[in-house]
Amino acid sequence: MGESDEGIRRRGCSCSKDDFLPEESFRSWGNYVKALKETPFRLKDRVLTRSSDTSELVDMKARSQHEMKKTLNWWDLIWFGMGAVIGAGIFVLTGLEAKEDAGPAVVLSYVVSGISAMLSVFCYTEFAVEIPVAGGSFAYLRVELGDFMAFIAAGNIILEYIIGNAAVARSWTSYLATLLNHKPNDFRITASSLNPDYSHLDLLAVAVITGVCAFAVLSTKGSSRLNYVASIVHLIVIAFIIIAGLMKANTANYTPFLPYGARGVFKASAVLFFAYVGFDAVSTMAEETTNPGKDIPIGLIGSMIATTVLYCLLAITLCLMQPYKQIDPDAPFSVAFEAVGMSWAKNLVALGALKGMTSVLLVGAVGQARYLTHIARAHMLPPWLAHVNEKTGTPINATIFMLIATSVIAFFTNLEILSNLLSI
Repeated sequence: MGESDEGIRRRGCSCSKDDFLPEESFRSWGNYVKALKETPFRLKDRVLTRSSDTSELVDMKARSQHEMKKTLNWWDLIWFGMGAVIGAGIFVLTGLEAKEDAGPAVVLSYVVSGISAMLSVFCYTEFAVEIPVAGGSFAYLRVELGDFMAFIAAGNIILEYIIGNAAVARSWTSYLATLLNHKPNDFRITASSLNPDYSHLDLLAVAVITGVCAFAVLSTKGSSRLNYVASIVHLIVIAFIIIAGLMKANTANYTPFLPYGARGVFKASAVLFFAYVGFDAVSTMAEETTNPGKDIPIGLIGSMIATTVLYCLLAITLCLMQPYKQIDPDAPFSVAFEAVGMSWAKNLVALGALKGMTSVLLVGAVGQARYLTHIARAHMLPPWLAHVNEKTGTPINATIFMLIATSVIAFFTNLEILSNLLSI
């Protein structure tokens, strides 16, 4: 087939065998048998052979047929980073660790875990600047450790993305129900014939996943604008919580400051590190930044600094509003506002969590599709998933694949099951 014919076929909806089985070994039975005999040597190559910067930057990108559009700057990346990290976890983990492990010193735990997360950010920044492609850690591992380690890591990260986004989507339904004074399962369909862990069917979770993926497909810049709006609303809610909470502050609640000692601070910081998870999704957008050498360091480091400051302010506010022993581990801010006579504020807390989860889902949809795209470029997944749409400059096929995988799990699976899987 000629080059022009190939272009015509690509613009249509049809697919060829090469989109799924691109290797020469699938051309004929003879080639296939020959390839089987070479399996030990191929495995050796996969384990020992490493990629190069040039291969990742030139050869791999060329397999997507079209370039991703370079429309993002450091300002976009800062908001993407904050949107990816600041979810509902801050509204739950703070109270739990303040009550059980750190007391008012939970603010120090956030500082420690923030510094630890920043060290990881430095690593991601260095690699993303050196190899500014959509593959994130997968591309870095191919260059440094080879295909085998990259493949193992890729499988784990894709699974984490799918399960994590499914869990957030089901939590989204629960928080919306709380905001509207309903029980979480009121918004789900009960299928009594299924196993109890999979019997509450969540159409709303599927709808919100589909919505954010639609934005991710249409335009990366459009996704950035949506994330910007959602994050602004989220920050307004957080600002209200901090200001209103500090107006009700009682400094007597801050003593004793270290009831569990230094050990409690570090124990809590190990748990609170998970409140910073998500920044790696920003590194997958390196291919779409106008100036990776400048935009990525400012975007990643800036978002982590801003996130740490907000977390510390929220932790201080909570512990000044209520004695640490009285903090509710499940809904700390809502109960704290009720304790100071502002029970109506619990709806704002739920709204903040809802907006935070929307941003997490959006950034996750953008990041996981780009990660999958680069894996497919390396032919570790069907090359069809590596295709970048010429008009939108986005990996539509990879986004649709992740949409389907995430939606199926979010539709059926209980949040407790998903949480247990994430903790493995």
